[in-house]
Amino acid sequence: MWPSGASSRAPCPRDSAIRRAAFAGNLSAMPPHLVPTGKIVRVFISANPEDTEAERNALREQVYPKLREFCRENYGMEFQAIDLYWGIPGEEWDSPDLQRTRMRLLEECLKTSAGPCFVGLLGEKYGTIRIPGEVESSEFEMILDAAIEAKLDTRTLEEWYCRDENAVPPAYYLKPKSELLKNYHNPVDTSTNSANEKWHTIVEEIKNIFNTAVKLLHEKGKMKSSQAKRYLSSALEDEFDFALGKQTAAFLKKCVCYIRKISNIERHVKIPEMSKYTDVIQVEGKPVRDPEALEKMVKLRDEFVPMIVASSNLRVYTSVTHCDMKLGYSEEVENHYVEGLCKQFYEDMVDIIQATVQQNFETETDALYDEILQHLSLCRTYSSFYEYRCESLSLVHKYIQRSKSGHIYPLVISGGPCTGKTLLLAEVAKKACSWLQEEMGPESDPVVIVRFIGSTEMSSELSCLLQSLSEQLAFNYRCLLQSIPKKIVDLRELFLNLLNESSYHKPLVLVLDSLEQLTDSDDARKLWWLPIHLPRTVRIILSTLPNKHGILQKLRCLINSEDNYIELIPRDRKMCSQILKHQLLRVKRKVTSGQQIYVNEAFSRCTLPMFVNLTFREVRNWRSHKDVDESTLCVTVHENIEQLFCSLENKCGLRLVSRALGYITMAKTGLSEVELEDILALDNNVMNELLTNGKTLNPLRVPYTIIAQIKEDLTGYLVERHIRNCTLFVWSNRHLHLIAQKLYLSNDDDLQEMHVNMAEYFLGAWSGGRKKSFYNDHHYFENCIQNEHRGIRENEILYNDENEFDRQAPEQPWAFQCNPLQPDIFFINHRKMTELLHHLTRCGMTDEIMSGITMNFSWLYTMIKIGQFDRALSDIEIAYNYSQEKELKFLASTLQSIKNKVLKNPGSLSAELQQILLPVVSSLPKFRNLLVECDKDGPKYCSIVPLHSSMDVTYSPERISLSSSSLHVTEVLSTYSPNIIISALENGTISTWDVETRQLLRQITTTQFVIMGMKLTVDEKYLVVSTAKNTLLIYDNLNSCLLSEVEVKGSKSVGGGPNLINGFTLSQTHALAWLEASKDVNVIDLLYGWPLYNFHCWYEVTCIQCSSDGLYAFCGQYLNTTTIFHLGTGEKLSTVTSEFSGGFVKYILVLDTSQEVVMLDNEGSLSVWNIEEISNPQLTEEFDCTKGDSDVISTELSEDQSALLICKALSIELLDTRMWKVSEKFRAKRNEKFISAVLSRNCDCIIASMENTSSIFVWRRDTGQCMASLPEISGSIVKLVKSSHHNLLLSLSISGVLSIWDIDILTAMSNIDKTGRAVHTVLLSGRGDFIYSIDGSEYVQKWNFNTGFIESAFKHEGVVENGVLTATGELLVTSDDKCNQYVWHTSTGENLFRISGQRISELLVTHNDQFIVSLCEQNASRVWRLATGHKVCNILAALKNALITTANTFLIGMTKNKLLAVSLWTGSITKKYCLDDGSTIVNFRLIPDCPEFVVFMTSTETVNIWSLAEEAICRRVQLPCNFLRNLNDFEISPNGKLGIITHGDEKFNVLDLHTGKLRVIHASGIIWKQSLSCDGRYLVYICFQNGEDDEDNSVSSLIVMRLADGKSIGACTLYKTPTFLALSQRHLNIVVGFDDGSIGTYTVVDRVDATLKIKIATSNSRQIFNNKTHLHRPKCNNYIFKMAPDCLWRESTEVFARDSPITVSEAGEGTESTPTKKHNFCYEKMCSAIDCRGQSFAANN
Repeated sequence: MWPSGASSRAPCPRDSAIRRAAFAGNLSAMPPHLVPTGKIVRVFISANPEDTEAERNALREQVYPKLREFCRENYGMEFQAIDLYWGIPGEEWDSPDLQRTRMRLLEECLKTSAGPCFVGLLGEKYGTIRIPGEVESSEFEMILDAAIEAKLDTRTLEEWYCRDENAVPPAYYLKPKSELLKNYHNPVDTSTNSANEKWHTIVEEIKNIFNTAVKLLHEKGKMKSSQAKRYLSSALEDEFDFALGKQTAAFLKKCVCYIRKISNIERHVKIPEMSKYTDVIQVEGKPVRDPEALEKMVKLRDEFVPMIVASSNLRVYTSVTHCDMKLGYSEEVENHYVEGLCKQFYEDMVDIIQATVQQNFETETDALYDEILQHLSLCRTYSSFYEYRCESLSLVHKYIQRSKSGHIYPLVISGGPCTGKTLLLAEVAKKACSWLQEEMGPESDPVVIVRFIGSTEMSSELSCLLQSLSEQLAFNYRCLLQSIPKKIVDLRELFLNLLNESSYHKPLVLVLDSLEQLTDSDDARKLWWLPIHLPRTVRIILSTLPNKHGILQKLRCLINSEDNYIELIPRDRKMCSQILKHQLLRVKRKVTSGQQIYVNEAFSRCTLPMFVNLTFREVRNWRSHKDVDESTLCVTVHENIEQLFCSLENKCGLRLVSRALGYITMAKTGLSEVELEDILALDNNVMNELLTNGKTLNPLRVPYTIIAQIKEDLTGYLVERHIRNCTLFVWSNRHLHLIAQKLYLSNDDDLQEMHVNMAEYFLGAWSGGRKKSFYNDHHYFENCIQNEHRGIRENEILYNDENEFDRQAPEQPWAFQCNPLQPDIFFINHRKMTELLHHLTRCGMTDEIMSGITMNFSWLYTMIKIGQFDRALSDIEIAYNYSQEKELKFLASTLQSIKNKVLKNPGSLSAELQQILLPVVSSLPKFRNLLVECDKDGPKYCSIVPLHSSMDVTYSPERISLSSSSLHVTEVLSTYSPNIIISALENGTISTWDVETRQLLRQITTTQFVIMGMKLTVDEKYLVVSTAKNTLLIYDNLNSCLLSEVEVKGSKSVGGGPNLINGFTLSQTHALAWLEASKDVNVIDLLYGWPLYNFHCWYEVTCIQCSSDGLYAFCGQYLNTTTIFHLGTGEKLSTVTSEFSGGFVKYILVLDTSQEVVMLDNEGSLSVWNIEEISNPQLTEEFDCTKGDSDVISTELSEDQSALLICKALSIELLDTRMWKVSEKFRAKRNEKFISAVLSRNCDCIIASMENTSSIFVWRRDTGQCMASLPEISGSIVKLVKSSHHNLLLSLSISGVLSIWDIDILTAMSNIDKTGRAVHTVLLSGRGDFIYSIDGSEYVQKWNFNTGFIESAFKHEGVVENGVLTATGELLVTSDDKCNQYVWHTSTGENLFRISGQRISELLVTHNDQFIVSLCEQNASRVWRLATGHKVCNILAALKNALITTANTFLIGMTKNKLLAVSLWTGSITKKYCLDDGSTIVNFRLIPDCPEFVVFMTSTETVNIWSLAEEAICRRVQLPCNFLRNLNDFEISPNGKLGIITHGDEKFNVLDLHTGKLRVIHASGIIWKQSLSCDGRYLVYICFQNGEDDEDNSVSSLIVMRLADGKSIGACTLYKTPTFLALSQRHLNIVVGFDDGSIGTYTVVDRVDATLKIKIATSNSRQIFNNKTHLHRPKCNNYIFKMAPDCLWRESTEVFARDSPITVSEAGEGTESTPTKKHNFCYEKMCSAIDCRGQSFAANN
């Protein structure tokens, strides 16, 4: 029976053959590179190094970086040009090793390049013949005899070639020149140049001998042409012949040749510089062109290449250049040719790449496919190194084939380290398919699944491993998985059921290597998940170490059959010698009998397979004449590895090898070849070593020969691994990794520097041509000495300018965009995603972690887009654990809250983040970078950009239970660490907690004491505890150990009974404690733990405060007296007493900035003393704050000491310390009392808790409005403690639960203005600067569009019902429910005049802002002049939904069955349209661009266009039956072509008024409100979700649709209930009113528009980005209405008050502004837009 997650069979999808082969594990059907489209574009550059230097330098500097960027962006792969001559000294060009490497890499490029693979650069120079590095002895001796026969001096040849008997057959090899030229590698010796000249002479002499002797042998027929060609052809000809000679026409399409001919070059041979461009010899002392080389060049260039072109499509370009008459082939001529070559080269490479490389998104989007490819890649690599053809392989073969009878159990292979388990299993996985087909027939279709556990993230965790195995099984056996079970038990059941799907036609082999690499999560190492009894067609092969995690012992308990165990043991010495012999013969090598003795001795000590292989690497380089002794071979694997690395260091340089192998080792998943090349180029230490004797080149790069040398020498140890279209270098064995780590990563300074280099590379810090300074210490100090007369700074700048080089590091975006117009099509930069965070955290680049990753919008969007949301959260958690930045914690909770939305629509990420983060960015400023990036990149995916967010901040604090029983918490202390707190219980237990992890870090038990109080010193070194036994316990806080116990003594009490400790305080080095009713203060030294002296006060001590410098102690007493003591000497300095001496000093505050001390008594009286002269304080302020209020509960001084908060039980007072006046006072409601109150960082908010309540309240200081009430779910709050270190608030509930609140986030809740009532109407000014809202109260609020704050409020006598704004926004006309109309000046807030007498149902303003239309339902409506208030006319007709035409001529309205046009200057009905068929008018609209046309709908399902000018119907469109039954809204596009109709469902009905066609566009939910933009391009609407139950209760969304294509270009969740939607006229700004009286503003930025709109940058939320920590909130101005009306309307007259500022106009004065008819300029326009002639009307009828 199938568990949840699996169901019946489904047809297999159509997948590519490569994909099917990968899922089935059929390696033989996979391409060599495994990745379907290839892994890299590698182009081999074949050229003579002398005459193509300018071309190759220009290509490297200008063209290769562009091609690399093209390949990365369009195909997600790398471009690499292999030019082995670049960066190599000229004396090395003839090196046989270099030529051998060139041919090897040429073959590799031809085989593995995904695109173009060969580029030939041919000029006029053929080049010299090659020096053979090794010649078979018979052939060499034949050549030597021929040379003697030709009477040549052969001493040089005999001296430089040595016979090697270790070669098979024996051969002569060319000695390395360093053996005879001892100074060759000595950079200090000045004879190096002369040595190179000597070497050049020797080389030429050897070439001459080979040339003469081989020609003689060829002429006599003793040597074949093919043999002679090896000695007589140049490297250039060999490369052309190998690359182009025997290739197919299809392959030659990937090759290009560029031929440069220089006309009349023979005339300029005498110029010395021309020897660089052609072969020149000396004849009779004169330079002439070498005829032999010319003949070979002509054959190659003019015969061989054209022959290839004739039979294929090989691209060949020939360019003829002309020499300068005097200078020959001058630099100017060469530069002109190079410029054309670079342009043509780029175009050709792009053409070939586009023709041969396919974009492969499979591995980008299919994580399982990529996982399978990774393991198959490792399988192929490991199997290629399998050398043993031993009994173990036969036993595994037998296990796979047997299926006759008996139970089937898994096969277990065990063995110690380096015994070859992984290689054996890789070989098994490779051959299992062919084995099964041999047994069951070729028609069978075996499935082989292999996992090298621990090599990938998905194979390390049991749940991920079982999931990937189940999905691969389901694919192969065509089982449809509807969902993947989440529980590990269900996942295991699914896995077992899928195993049963195997059959004899499709058997299954499952190979799991290294079980010990499984993590211990889900008890994976207990093997409970492993199937023991297998189906007959299933084989499972496992491997494990014998003594790791007890896995082998557990397997033996599960599987009792010994036949199912194979132990890999070391082989005997003879077997190892035999294996070594076969390995050497494969490479045509052997060892002599004398050398064999030492080999046998080494094998007698170790016979591990890896040791044998390492020995082979060493022995194959032995020469027969070299001395070998017992110390030559190492005797352990680790020593051999170190020797291997040491030999590589000798070849390539110590610093380069250490850094190269170090970078590969420290990388999280390895490095690709091009990455290693890039990073080494960025490492100044490496470049300094390379350029010790060479000149610096720009760009500064590592010669590729060094990378090739490292690859060749570490073949088999540094293996290639394929991950997401990328090939990475990784160590094949963990021992190699350990040795490399020990040798190259043990120095912390070097490790730090390397991590920084890696981090900067993946950040792209030096990409785009940015130059990095190159400091060569020797040259730098030499330069400083030579320029002593210059200033240090001047000298440094000069040196930097001369030593900054482009390293050609590539750009590192998070995603490579294929097409800017299609941002959702991209390739992921998986390398950056994998490596960057790893290196940033290890090198401590905290700012880069924030800006480069976690606060980077592109990273967030890309991770969500590719389905890695959980990994993004995990990375943010890692960054938070490292940096402890509170913004990261808030971001993680934010992403978790919007998870469902962004997973469904990733494009909405920017808008969702902006809505949540904009209100908090002033409190959490590190969100600025993220919000800036949302503005920059967000509109690519979502065209809605929130300008001002009204979203309430949702916040949940960290909580921890401090008491698990009924014990009460007596004290809670905060620390410098935001997550660490210290708590004390009444039973004497002191605990240190990590709140985030809820872990108990340390605990102190003082059971014999009852804790009275507890405090920390400022440096948190000492923890001091007061007990009920009148003692102070001094603890070492870090180690939780008791340092000393000190008894506190005091003066005798009046009653004679024992007095307890009344209180104590701490300075940096002292503790000051006093008893109840005592006048003495005990001063205790914290370091030594003994009492120093006592302070004797006048009265009983009530409180003590120490100065911040720890010099003075202020002792508060009864009768409002304070005595000042010197802490160092105990001297009494002075005593002060307040005038209000009835109470006692409860709090003392020291103001360091103003040198003042504040005494606050228990009743709230306050006195301020100046302490500049500490021995004589002066009273500066003293006043009584009691006024019948309750006692003081707590006080707080703001950080800048400008404000003092005094919390009493019934009120909270805020004092300005600069003037010492009460600035604000808040009173508690009746029967409520305050527990405590604190200030926000900027003092804008007060946060408090009330008695017997379980909530935290946040009040705005300026308005007194309660902005938030945050419930504490654990019960009533009994204590508030503020931590000033991190601006945190600790609240302790009655149940012992501690909550930690971030005050910055609590403050952010007050950043949103709201009225508390639902917004009914929103009015927008023409310029868009201000917004006016009507919310059903007596006020109209004026909002600043840029800041989102309420600037002013206009108070009315009654509830405001209507409002209208002039186009300029200067005047606001409103009406209330008490029959009043008001005209307000919006800037000054003045109520210009007030009209009473009629209740207005609707207000309209003419487009010229001169007249107001006041519509009444009960009485006559009126048109009146806005400037004077005088009536123009009365309108007797009762109109609904009235609108004013653009020309200000008519008022259009409707009745039941009539459409009326009323003249605005007479009030009479001048035009009308009646429905005589009994139908009614449902709705109507004016056409904005054509005001003389009206579109209306009738109850008979018709849409009509009525011309006011002709008073006739121009067009009629019949709608479907019952179409208008549930009409919700109806809008017309500006040109009158389209009508948008909604019915309150999920569809938009778009009606083409010209053709009558009806188109349906589906919305994202049930449409609530819609609005069409003024230009008709966009439709903005709000919809509600279809009953979706979102976790955050967000039920509505704001969506923008582009009408041109019907595509939704932006979506944004509205986290409140919307009540109004409005669009601005000038810009496409959106204003949404909400039910809590707040508004949100948005703008639309379609990516088809050129750039972002300026208003985004000028809005308040964006101004915060300009390093402004806090934007000043303007004070809200309240404007009140006129108490007496200026005009009273009666039925048909108007009466003005005597004192009214409105006067009756003179005759003729009002005629200027009387509404007049205007010519209809839009009539012709309308006629052209829609055909309104009679025949069209008839046709529609």
